[in-house]
Amino acid sequence: MTERTEGHSTVVEWSGTWVAERLGVELVGDERLSSLLGLALRRNPKRAHLLVSHVLGKHVPQRPSVVWGAGYELGLRVRELLGREAAGRAVVLGYAETATGLGHSVADGLSLAPCLHSTRRPVAGVATAGGFEESHSHATSHLLLPEDPRLLAGQGPLVLVDDEFSTGNTVLNTIRDLHARHPRDHYVIVALVDMRSPRDRDRLTAFAAEIGARIDLIASASGTVRLPEGVLDKGRALVEEYETANPGHLLCKSSAPSPSPARRVDLDWPQGLPDGARHGFTPAHRATLEAALPGMAARLAGALDLPRATGTPRVLVLGFEELMYAPLRLALALEERGGAEVRYSTTTRSPVLAVDDPGYAIRTRLAFPAHDDPADGPGERYAYNVAGGGFDAVVVVVDSAADTPQLHAPGGLLAQLAAHLPHVVLAVVPSYVPQGAPMPEPLRGPAFSSYAPDEVGWLLKDLSSVALEAPTEEREEAIQSGGAHYAESLPVEYQPSPQYQELFRAALDGSAGRIARAVGVVTETILAELPQRRKRLGDPHPRPVLVSLARAGTPVGVLMRRWAQYRHGLDLPHYAVSIVRGRGIDPNALRWLAAHHDPADVVFVDGWTGKGAITRELAAALGEFPEFADFDPEIAVLADPGSCVRTYGTREDFLIPSACLNSTVSGLISRTVLRGDLIGPGDFHGAKFYRELAGADVSGHFLDSVAARFEEVAPEVERDAKALRDTDRTPSWEGWAAVERISEEYGIHDVNLVKPGVGETTRVLLRRVPWKILAGRGAGADLDHIRLLAEQRGVPVEEVDGLPYSCVGLIHPQYTRGATGADGTAVVAQ
Repeated sequence: MTERTEGHSTVVEWSGTWVAERLGVELVGDERLSSLLGLALRRNPKRAHLLVSHVLGKHVPQRPSVVWGAGYELGLRVRELLGREAAGRAVVLGYAETATGLGHSVADGLSLAPCLHSTRRPVAGVATAGGFEESHSHATSHLLLPEDPRLLAGQGPLVLVDDEFSTGNTVLNTIRDLHARHPRDHYVIVALVDMRSPRDRDRLTAFAAEIGARIDLIASASGTVRLPEGVLDKGRALVEEYETANPGHLLCKSSAPSPSPARRVDLDWPQGLPDGARHGFTPAHRATLEAALPGMAARLAGALDLPRATGTPRVLVLGFEELMYAPLRLALALEERGGAEVRYSTTTRSPVLAVDDPGYAIRTRLAFPAHDDPADGPGERYAYNVAGGGFDAVVVVVDSAADTPQLHAPGGLLAQLAAHLPHVVLAVVPSYVPQGAPMPEPLRGPAFSSYAPDEVGWLLKDLSSVALEAPTEEREEAIQSGGAHYAESLPVEYQPSPQYQELFRAALDGSAGRIARAVGVVTETILAELPQRRKRLGDPHPRPVLVSLARAGTPVGVLMRRWAQYRHGLDLPHYAVSIVRGRGIDPNALRWLAAHHDPADVVFVDGWTGKGAITRELAAALGEFPEFADFDPEIAVLADPGSCVRTYGTREDFLIPSACLNSTVSGLISRTVLRGDLIGPGDFHGAKFYRELAGADVSGHFLDSVAARFEEVAPEVERDAKALRDTDRTPSWEGWAAVERISEEYGIHDVNLVKPGVGETTRVLLRRVPWKILAGRGAGADLDHIRLLAEQRGVPVEEVDGLPYSCVGLIHPQYTRGATGADGTAVVAQ
């Protein structure tokens, strides 16, 4: 319905007038019908008209309390029909895409009913429990993918929910399919409007008798659509005529040259809570959501932070295709907080003509590319009645599977919205993956990384197409302020100057033998000691599984694998996994390893230790999960200057050339990323493959240079490894003690901002905004690259006595903007 003012009177105009006058279509029914429905024209060869609901929350923005209340009231009526006992055994099934939120809301009215909705998105590893066709739709195939197949196998009433009940074909197809699999004696059909003809009503009655079941129907309003002869051809001609006469009319595409700067808000979505009912939504899930909604609404309100000077702000919460219920409940919680006039609608794949007329239901449309990698391929998607709706802000709610580069690209949904609304906020709900669904296989070169495919399998998610880099200065400020975790973004990849590249080559030439020796020692130690660990399990012939901590540990893992091949003819499995300080090791990667190898054979590998933070992180992370009890938390490293581990190649703090560079010495792989909107419950942590840096890649050169020295160091390795096995290697943690002392002495009071050792200091200079460098007095050529980087960035190097490390990098917590180094890179001042 559309309200307009004439003089002192308010005239209510039905939003079906435009179509009715031109095509002769009539709605005939009870008094509620015209208040619930408007009319529009489809761009669909199967049906000319579209019944546009004012309370569904799909095409027409509406108050979330009205949308949710419409479904909830229907649920109350179903509960009254069934009685308490039968209602407690009922299951609700909603139809994708339009009735997914409605089905949820009906289930809310039933209180204790689990909910499921059909889907058009296949999910790998989830068995199909049914499927059916929607004959008049532009996208017909529906799938039923319950996590628990028993959801559709019970004997209680099945409540089928759709927005409109027109011919009954879709519901009959559903019941026929499910009844053949799991017969039951009672079905309840629920719809906002019942638009069946007398013939269709008789057909349902006959069908119920045919299958021997009771079928009831509950609707908010009923009536019929009177269609004149030839309406399909007339409608198609009218659409063509109107679009020809008004090319691009109200197809509000933006020519914005760059993606929208949408503000992202972390909802803190409860872990394990499904994003919808694609795989089932239980009363326990509903209780978890109810408890979390006030906090999530508060985060949304904080992210909006709209000015109030011009009155109450108008906010649209925009859901995404099948993802209707979660955005609806967020919108309802935001509405209940007050302080804003909230409306709710969702995007859709349904193509509809837009006409800017008060007597037409679809006034404007935004068109944008599909952004969820749909099974039916790329195509246009739409948001109706959003542009020109007078909204001050929009909150876009999508699941993580739809948070893709297409969403953020020029011409994508966010850019389209930003061209028409002043504030765009993005909230991403993790896509739920049922337990037991197969996990992705390891990524391998050359598709992911420049390493040979047998050198390493990356248990990571490929985020190569996602823009994750941020200027070092911005990252540092966000990290230290607590506004972001370091693993949520990536630094811009450092591109070494010719002088620095020459320094790397010189360092590699001078230290390749030393590294080869350390590689041999640590590998021989593992090969000698793993059998002792495995004898407890009765297996005297173990084969270590090398699992490097990406990315610094990966070149070391590859070299250890090469040593085992060279010296013993062993072909050791090697994988790279992500571990994030403060958030632990990737549990999905561990589950994959446990499914494919014996956890007792796994040896974690890293490049070096600093103060031992990752060593502690790994032990703590494994201790949190009883399922990972068989993994040994010990880490094997090339160099252990901090005395943090038992298994190492050396405890000297010297330059390991792989620390000198970033991705270009690590297979062109970025540091790992862990962000809730990008990494779903079933995903591995993520990383990027920088294919564009192939011309600067020295990963293979580094490995080959070190491996070429294996033969000459073999006698020393045999002697050193034997001596090491006879040595007390108990960690002293002297490095940690030194870091704590330095933190207090220099007024930092945060050990995370003290980065000890050559490797960590190098990474400070390449990735962070350093304050100063402490160098051991008299340190020689091992620090040449440190001095060069410090000079380029304008960072002072202070020589000190009594360091257990060659050097230490300091990041000052009192971060200030403005200072830059010789190459223009931001630095900080105290």
